[in-house]
Amino acid sequence: MRYFILLFVMSLSSACSMNDVIVHDQVTKQKFDLTDQDRDGVIVARERCVGTLTGADIDNYGCGAIKSIAERQELKILFANNSYYIEPQYYPQIEKIAVMLKQYPSTSVVIEGHTSNKGSYELNLALSQNRATAVTDVLRDTYGIAQSRLKSIGYSFDRLIDTSGTPEAEIVNRRVIAEVTGEDTASDLKWNIYTVDEEVK
Repeated sequence: MRYFILLFVMSLSSACSMNDVIVHDQVTKQKFDLTDQDRDGVIVARERCVGTLTGADIDNYGCGAIKSIAERQELKILFANNSYYIEPQYYPQIEKIAVMLKQYPSTSVVIEGHTSNKGSYELNLALSQNRATAVTDVLRDTYGIAQSRLKSIGYSFDRLIDTSGTPEAEIVNRRVIAEVTGEDTASDLKWNIYTVDEEVK
């Protein structure tokens, strides 16, 4: 009896070993494209927005986030007392505004002039207006920005940021602000380890 059981088990095991073995001699064709052609971290099979700007913040489908252009920054221009003449050394700061306006042609800029509270309100109103206009003149005459995209406003000392009355306060209150706005949009760039090395605006 044991002999027959042993013979039966051996026949079963030999039958299993005789099953057909499938050999793949061809490369399996990938059904989906798993490459990342625009290097945004999203494979082509999922990509909905090809050619995303490098460094842009993206969603799961590779579409970059956009934001409206609305940038407000102070121009570090030092004016002599009771003067609105802009020294050439400050032109590079104005050029940054010009570059942005050229990059986004549907934007415009408002240049705000501010003064300290030394002297009469009327005198400072005219002075702040002249300082703001001096900046728009440089944008137009030196960098070729259309006058229709430029506006200047003088605020006299209505918007002081330091009311202590010190000489240092007078310096910080004599300032020019550029506010760029418009219908254009810009890619929202994501934070990376090199962001800290970029110039802080």
